[in-house]
Amino acid sequence: MRKRIVQIGLVLLPIALALLCLVPTATAFSEEQRLVNEVWRIVDRAYLDDTFNHQNWWQVRQQILRQPLDTREKAYTEIQKMLSSLGDPFTRLLKPEQYRSLQTNTSGELTGVGLQITQDVESGSLRVIAPIEGSPAELAGIKSRDRIVKINGISTVDLTLDEAAERMRGPIGSQVTLSILHEDSETIEDINVVRDRISLNPVYADLRSLSNDLNVGYIRLMQFNANATLELSNAIKRLEDQGANAYILDLRSNPGGLLQAGIEIARLWLNEGTVVYTVNRNGIQDSFTANGQALTDDPLIVLVNQGTASASEILAGALQDNHRAQLVGERTFGKGLIQSLFSLSDGSGLAVTIAKYETPAHHDINRQGIVPDVEVPLEPITRDQIGTDADRQYQTAIEVLSRPSVVADAG
Repeated sequence: MRKRIVQIGLVLLPIALALLCLVPTATAFSEEQRLVNEVWRIVDRAYLDDTFNHQNWWQVRQQILRQPLDTREKAYTEIQKMLSSLGDPFTRLLKPEQYRSLQTNTSGELTGVGLQITQDVESGSLRVIAPIEGSPAELAGIKSRDRIVKINGISTVDLTLDEAAERMRGPIGSQVTLSILHEDSETIEDINVVRDRISLNPVYADLRSLSNDLNVGYIRLMQFNANATLELSNAIKRLEDQGANAYILDLRSNPGGLLQAGIEIARLWLNEGTVVYTVNRNGIQDSFTANGQALTDDPLIVLVNQGTASASEILAGALQDNHRAQLVGERTFGKGLIQSLFSLSDGSGLAVTIAKYETPAHHDINRQGIVPDVEVPLEPITRDQIGTDADRQYQTAIEVLSRPSVVADAG
């Protein structure tokens, strides 16, 4: 019996040695293989879905490392394939130039056409979350939920989000042709857009004195970048000094941005209560709460539409669920996933979906959006008509603020 056991062991030993030879040991990794392994480990540790889209994540790594990775571009290609197998367009590799561009974007300035985009998980098609206000894309007539079919004749189906964004970037004054399928049309329209510097001053605010002693502070927040909290805080303080006794916060076509900015801006309006819950892959919940630093308790209406997304939805959900504001407009976009950025050893970056968020009433809005308290369709208006008598959603907000019960509830 002992002899038989030894023989079996001898048979198994060459098999084990053969398996070990399939993948190099960590010490024998090339720089490209180490980069692949670095990305794999970050995703393995942090990614929201611990089934990794119902696949053997270890085996995915092994298959890539068995291949020759003789150039950095080859490594990037294999990393992108590895990440695409997750079925999550928001978990993605950012090559060094893309990573630097994203960091510039969130800091408050960029150049290009001025579009915030997403990718449909099922079809792979590219969709507009919202054009940045005053950008070349908005001036060219591109709208929320439009689909970008081609960029300069290149189909977008096989492009990642960052590859598509990179193709839309370019020198100021240069032109890019976007093939657009509007949501209400079956005909693809080729739109020529001239690239320009995009202004990201995130806040517009003014005081509007109306009848019945109603002085409305109208604030339009365009993006949650690094400047947003300070700019909005200054706007509220200025409007308070000017005698504002009610507010309209316009989050329409605001595609979001920095999660922390959304939380901090909610605290400008809330004295107490939960702002948002985050849920990781282990189901562990974390929460962010108000800290008693609200700048005003005056009545508040929040305007939302289909382009209100991500951090905008965090803010809108916090104000709605805490009964601090009523929402007027359309159902929001429905992006409830949180990404974290990781710097990689070669200067590139990795965006990884690490959690989802829920509103204070535990509503998961991903792909569902937030339903406003007062639903009002947005009729076609020009940028100059936003927040005017021609803006039906804005006018409805004024009507709601004019009701005595709104003022009484805020007292």
